[in-house]
Amino acid sequence: MSVSWEEQKVSVQIFGELHVIRGKGSEDYIMGLAADVDKRMRDIALKFPRLAAHQVATLVALNLADELAKIKEEQKTVLDMLGENGGI
Repeated sequence: MSVSWEEQKVSVQIFGELHVIRGKGSEDYIMGLAADVDKRMRDIALKFPRLAAHQVATLVALNLADELAKIKEEQKTVLDMLGENGGI
């Protein structure tokens, strides 16, 4: 298992297409992200079989953006609560 956080190239398969991803992170981390995206795309494609790959990818991107926005809002709420209570 590689634990290097230096920039590297990793080959991954997402929704039947091979991609070479260059980024900072371990190979396992990048492959895990790709596996998550692949699963999400396959799940949406099963629910909506008439969609083209780019439409599936757009829905995945919107779902991920929604999840991120909700997490940011939860984080803000927690930080606001901590600030109001003096860190208690």
